[in-house]
Amino acid sequence: GTSLVECAAAADIVVVAVPWDAHAETVEQIRDAVRGKVVIDVVNPLAFDKSGAYAPPVPEGSAAQQAQTLLPDSHIVAAFHHVSAVLLADPTVETINTDVMVLGDDTASTKRVQDLVTLIPGMRGIYAGKLRNAGPVEGLTANLIAVNRRYKTHAGIGLTNVEEVAHAQA
Repeated sequence: GTSLVECAAAADIVVVAVPWDAHAETVEQIRDAVRGKVVIDVVNPLAFDKSGAYAPPVPEGSAAQQAQTLLPDSHIVAAFHHVSAVLLADPTVETINTDVMVLGDDTASTKRVQDLVTLIPGMRGIYAGKLRNAGPVEGLTANLIAVNRRYKTHAGIGLTNVEEVAHAQA
């Protein structure tokens, strides 16, 4: 057990994986501890009503862009938005066949995150654009929630016709 700030300070790469309602407060708390570090933002701005999940508007455009605004001295990378937490937490699951869209403005940082993705058997990290494009990627999670509820599964994203490459340029 350690504090949030101590944990962020000790990490080489920091992952922000909190509910949307706690995003800004959490990111602000770690600002000094993550200067110069890669911060992977996996947060999906989601809201729920009687019709189900939906992506609410985010003034900055996306959770990742909000993080970039709040952490100007860090390298924000948006990734892992469509990976089932249930599958990741299940020790009996050996392979997760899904692609992870990786978005960021810094080539070296997105490459590091793509490399991390490949450590999980079955996953590919695919560069999917600059942070300004993170909003639609984050919002797609609401659609996956609908798919998962309807079909009783843990669906992910598969990108077709993308050949294996060392790294696409950011």
